[in-house]
Amino acid sequence: MHFVTGGAFNGKRKWVKQHYPANTTWFSAMEYDRWPVPDENVHSIVILEGLEAWISKEINTELSADRLLERNIKKVKKWLEWEQNEENHRLVLVGTDISKGIVPMEKDKRLQRDVTGWFYQKLVEQAERVDLIWYGISETIKK
Repeated sequence: MHFVTGGAFNGKRKWVKQHYPANTTWFSAMEYDRWPVPDENVHSIVILEGLEAWISKEINTELSADRLLERNIKKVKKWLEWEQNEENHRLVLVGTDISKGIVPMEKDKRLQRDVTGWFYQKLVEQAERVDLIWYGISETIKK
């Protein structure tokens, strides 16, 4: 799994498009309300973009942060299993870093920020490669 992160509108999408062939299956949280699930109709390279937005759509202050984190980890685990089932499968996860700046006052926004940060930490632990993109410039922080 390859995890790509960086600031909002800092060139993550452009960078990923330059580093992966055109024949990929690309799911964006801007187009899909829910996490997509693996099926036989996807290419061997799948890109899931907007992880922080999918997490945001799941935020429910009635649930604990641990429960929300667990729900999102289960969703990505399905994709990790898909990736591991075939030698040529490649999963690329793209998520915006929302940890910088002022901590939001609203409980749900703080919860989203926390869960997203913990989720990204779990992804980085499992990722084969991690790239950080700021202003279109990449830095490989894990390989």
